[in-house]
Amino acid sequence: MSVDRSKAARHRPTIHDVAAAAGVSRGTVSRALNGGRNVSPAALEAVLKAVRATGYVANPAARSLVTQRAHSVAFVLTEPQQRLFEDPNFSILLQGCTQELAELDVPVLLMTASTEVERKRTSRFIAAGHVDGVLLVSSHTGNPLIDDLHDSGIPVVACGKPIGFENRVAYAAADDRSGARLMVEHLRSRGRRRIATITGPPDTPGGVERLAGYRDVLGVDATPELIAHGDYSRVGGETAMASLLERAPDLDAVFVASDLMAAGALNVLHDSGRRVPEDVAVGGFDDSSIATSTRPTLTTVRQPFQRITREMVRLLMEQIQGEPPAASILPTELVVRAST
Repeated sequence: MSVDRSKAARHRPTIHDVAAAAGVSRGTVSRALNGGRNVSPAALEAVLKAVRATGYVANPAARSLVTQRAHSVAFVLTEPQQRLFEDPNFSILLQGCTQELAELDVPVLLMTASTEVERKRTSRFIAAGHVDGVLLVSSHTGNPLIDDLHDSGIPVVACGKPIGFENRVAYAAADDRSGARLMVEHLRSRGRRRIATITGPPDTPGGVERLAGYRDVLGVDATPELIAHGDYSRVGGETAMASLLERAPDLDAVFVASDLMAAGALNVLHDSGRRVPEDVAVGGFDDSSIATSTRPTLTTVRQPFQRITREMVRLLMEQIQGEPPAASILPTELVVRAST
């Protein structure tokens, strides 16, 4: 069966078809498809229904010429690429942001910027206008990338408080400090008195805020020998736990600032002959898939990842439309399992 391609092309839906189906002007359709500014909710809904009904597909190249936009967003991870596969949090954030943006027909470019070479390449690419905005994940204090992005004027939303840029860069974050307090209060309610902690990196918002929450509850009992710094990796958790056992062998609980590090801590406790939770109670943070795969299963603090990614995308799209940067801090939840 042959197809008359010229006839098919003549019948490809156009913006005129959408306008006719929606009962609005072509200008209204154009504005609705390019950000929705100065379009009433009723007109926008009519246009979207008409787009679905007619099967209209915008020409991305032509739309970019009109709007001076790239119609894409960068997801920038300031960690080594292998961490994307090791730490489930990063893949959850990437998947969630990608799904939210897919609803808006906006593609996502994944970029890593953990080294100086990668940072410079990423900064050049973004400054050249290849994307309309940036979703920044795992930003460390002192990383020049956030300065580069802020100076370029491109819309940016960070995952977690961007330390030093809280009033200049938009962000969506879990309430890390409150979540840490929930966990340490839970450990104390179980009769634990020598509660140690393995923190995240001290140059990250989670590292700072979760340690602050731990200190909020313990006060003067949060002594230096009970605090070890980790790097959010399994190996980092193992190293920090071994250090804590050497410095404070009488500890009876440990709050670990990520589930992945907590899994490493459990390995070391098991190898040392300590029973969990009988001898040492262990609490994590994230409620990632790791929390239900450890033995025993891990009591942890649940981050609302779905809401975080939704807020990140919302805040970014608002900035792209001209709104000023804003912040969204979301509540956490204690999830009690067998490790405490």
